[in-house]
Amino acid sequence: MAKWVGKTRGGVAGYSIFIFVLKNFNIKAAYFVLRFVAAYFLFTKQPGINYYFRQRLGYSPFKAFVSKYKNFYVFGQVLLDKVALMAGISKKFTFEFEGENHLHNMANSGTGGVLIGAHVGNWEIAGQLLERINCPVHIVMLDAEHQKIKNMLNNVMKEKSMNIIPIKNDFSHIVAIAEALKNKEIVAIHGDRYLPGTNAVSVNFLGEEALFPAGPLYLAAKYKVPVTFVSAMKESATHYHFFATQPKQYKYPANLKTRKQEIASMVTDYVEELERVVKKYPLQWFNYYQFWDKM
Repeated sequence: MAKWVGKTRGGVAGYSIFIFVLKNFNIKAAYFVLRFVAAYFLFTKQPGINYYFRQRLGYSPFKAFVSKYKNFYVFGQVLLDKVALMAGISKKFTFEFEGENHLHNMANSGTGGVLIGAHVGNWEIAGQLLERINCPVHIVMLDAEHQKIKNMLNNVMKEKSMNIIPIKNDFSHIVAIAEALKNKEIVAIHGDRYLPGTNAVSVNFLGEEALFPAGPLYLAAKYKVPVTFVSAMKESATHYHFFATQPKQYKYPANLKTRKQEIASMVTDYVEELERVVKKYPLQWFNYYQFWDKM
């Protein structure tokens, strides 16, 4: 069974074209070009997204085909929106923040905490909300993009005030995360992908077992900080809806067996919230590898 191996897709030429269109025309023109790109990917081999629509959501072949195209198109929009907003190319985006008070309370209480998102919607574009939080925020993200692409994006992205903790093969990022939590700061991390060799928990998600990483929730419990599940979903061409759940602090039992049960319960809470979001926004599921155990 193929699993996510920590790699991202996309080439320098593709990024260059869209950045050129964004800077010299507007985001609507970039969306127009994107329609053709989405159509190209529609005819490439994508067993992961096919399985998601056909087996997990139960769509008919025709509805799954149309939904797959829409999914690729929305995914492209999400990437373009991120570049346009963070580079200051477009200021037309609007946001609705549901549960923002939870994040402010987390920061003002002096406890710090963990924000756990997923590869749905557009978490990065909600970064402006994190900048309003009166507490240092650390974003944990994969640092595996090709250097030329990173340099190209850095040329158009505005400098960000948030701290980035890159995920490393030697797991040194765990030390950085632990240090931030010890300092009662906020750490934001995705909770729907795990790398080989890391601890994972099997949980029923959309009617089928899938593996989810235990690390983010384990660290939150160990350092006794609250957890909130977050997402930022695209609701129209220029509007996003941010969700943050009521923070919860989990126990860290001394007994190893009890601790494993508690961690499994934590991951189940996360997966239940993720399932709620995915069912509401089915086109914004952006995990394209073989996610479920039986694929």
